[in-house]
Amino acid sequence: MVTQAAFLRLYFEVNALRHGFSIDVEDWYHVENLSPYVPRSSWNSRESRIERNTGILLQLLNERQTKATWFVLGDIARRFPQVVKAIAAEGHEIASHGEDHKLVYDSPPDEFRGSAGGLRTYLEDLSGTPVRGYRAPCFSIVKRSWWALGILADCGYEYDASVFPFRRGRYGVSGAPLDPHKLETGHGKSIVELPPSVLRMGGMPLPIAGGGYFRLYPYALTNWAVRQLERANRRYLFYMHPWEIDPGQPRISGMGLKAKLLHMQNLSRMEYRVQRLVSDFDFATYWEIIAECGLR
Repeated sequence: MVTQAAFLRLYFEVNALRHGFSIDVEDWYHVENLSPYVPRSSWNSRESRIERNTGILLQLLNERQTKATWFVLGDIARRFPQVVKAIAAEGHEIASHGEDHKLVYDSPPDEFRGSAGGLRTYLEDLSGTPVRGYRAPCFSIVKRSWWALGILADCGYEYDASVFPFRRGRYGVSGAPLDPHKLETGHGKSIVELPPSVLRMGGMPLPIAGGGYFRLYPYALTNWAVRQLERANRRYLFYMHPWEIDPGQPRISGMGLKAKLLHMQNLSRMEYRVQRLVSDFDFATYWEIIAECGLR
């Protein structure tokens, strides 16, 4: 005879939503908040931590049998091709994060087209897997760079994960849809949009997608917010960066208080929090989530 507890456990296992786990594969010195202190001209001379941090994340996810989507920066893929090959070898999804962390609205359309298309081809050749997804550096597909979605569709991308439905500083589109949806880009083409997660509380948006929000919020708040999404039959779309689990990364002198807070806060707690997250919830790649949402 099946007990009530066993029935409830089985029910929630069968009916639990899977959420999307993503990682923006960039090094600590690529971060836009550090650009006033770490010029692009110095990138190649900086200590790279990407192999170490990617290895830790791969082990963490593999121990919990979790697959993720890794949005790879071109600067990483070209300097450290072995990192991309290692990620793909473990069965994770490879996607594009742009060539050199240049914000989309700072790029002329023709330049963006060449960069986005060229990197997609390179990543496919390197990984031996299809590259279907794109995420703009700093979620920089906004109203004034909306043209980029059409270019991505033209270049063969099937989905984008760049439109943050929360307006803040350099990114975000107020009033954008909160959940995965399909966008028509013209000329008979379309692209699926997977927006970073935002929870509405009393009509006010609360960004909960990950990254700095995940580090700055108490873990209990994130856990509660994801449960709220599940109760509304909504999926959690999470993102992070390899440098966020690395409290030993180089320190930069002259950083302002805000930059220090955004970049350094809770780095020593991040790995443990990610472990809890993938233990508390069921995650999959973005491409799998698109299929489960019936958007392919």
